[in-house]
Formats: sequence, C-alpha cells, structure tokens
Amino acid sequence: MMMKMISIILHRFIVLCLIILCNVLFTLPVSAETLQWDFNRNAKDWEVTSGVWQVKNGVYQISKGGVEHAVVGEKDWGDYAIEAKVRIDKGSWAGIVFRAIDEEQYYAFLLNTQLHIMQLYRYKTRPPNAVDLGWGFKERLEEQIRPVGNIEIANGKWFDMKVEVEGDTFKLYLNNRFQKEHSNHRYKTGKVGVWAVKTAASFDDFTVSGENITLAVDPNRKLATTWGRIKINR
Repeated sequence: MMMKMISIILHRFIVLCLIILCNVLFTLPVSAETLQWDFNRNAKDWEVTSGVWQVKNGVYQISKGGVEHAVVGEKDWGDYAIEAKVRIDKGSWAGIVFRAIDEEQYYAFLLNTQLHIMQLYRYKTRPPNAVDLGWGFKERLEEQIRPVGNIEIANGKWFDMKVEVEGDTFKLYLNNRFQKEHSNHRYKTGKVGVWAVKTAASFDDFTVSGENITLAVDPNRKLATTWGRIKINR
C-alpha cells in the first residue's frame, strides 16, 4: 500500500515538473533571428556602397575595381554571427564586412590568395588632405593569419568564412575551423556585407544571425533555421 502511494506521489510530481517546464519554455521571449540570402534571384535588400555588383548564375559578383563593398542590414545591429561562401576569381583580396557604419568605416575579414593567408582590417575615415591610392585607409588589426586545418587559400576555390561578433571580441572561422580571436573597441554596431579590393570575386549563401536581427524593409529575405550550406560545390 505504502509503495503504491509513493508511486502515485512520484508520478504526480513528475507531471507537475513537466507542466512547469513547458510553461517556462513557451513563455520565454524569442529574440534571436537568422536571415539568409542565397542570391538565386536578386539582391534587392543589398546596398551597393561602391563598385558594380550583380547577381549572376545564383551568386553575387563584383568585377575587378578599387575597394568595393556592398552591405545589408541596419546600423544598430550589434552582436551577431555572419557567414558566407567566398571565391576569389581574379585578383587576391576578398572577404566579408561587419559593423559597417558607413562607406569608409567598417571591419573587413578577408582572404589573401597572394600570400595564402587571412587578414583583419579596420577601415576608417580618410584623413584631411590625404590621397587615396586605391587601397582605402585602414588599420591592420591582424596582418598574418595563417590557416589552421590544412586549408590552402587559393583562387577559384569556395571558402566558408564566418565571424562571431560579441562586444569588442571577434572570432574568425574558415571552413568551420576556428582561426583567430581579436578584440577592438572602435565600432560598436553596424551593417554586414561583402568586400573586395582590386579583385573579381563571387559570394553566396550569406547568413546573419543574432538577437533582434531584422530588416526594416525585407521583401526578399529568406529565413534559415540552421547554418547549413545550400550550395556545397560548383
């Protein structure tokens, strides 16, 4: 008799715990969101800050020029993770942009196929009376990031680039392998995007994820629930 009562009490306790847990889960606010662009149709959400960009054969492309980049998002975006597939078609320097305040002020995580390395720059406003020789004005935050994981950085290959931005800390990834961590306090918020300098490059499957990541006007955005790649090989 005693064992039966204990069993009933235990059963009721378990049921009560499950009810409480479900109530907590269903009442928690959901503020994180993921946006993805696969460029199968267009890039109407994107703002071209410099250069001639086009969607061709399902990828976002830039022909060779100066310091060229296109961005998407809102200026008040703070902490987030961005990921994109990047291919350098001709030239040596291309990558992804984060915390872009305007055309001149942003961070750029890039591939350098000439030296087979990665680099992290902070682009900044042109000083008075300074002459731009076609490379922009930048602070070299990380000049020599050698790839971890037996990765050969070369032209004509797709690379998966990712940056996790939290506070003043940036975690850099290449092909899902952690590469480097860096801290910089200059830019606190900003848009995200793609970038190239004196290079023809292609970009695909651009994803941004984080709290309160929404667009003011987003008729063409697609939701993504995972970091899964859509196009593995070309």
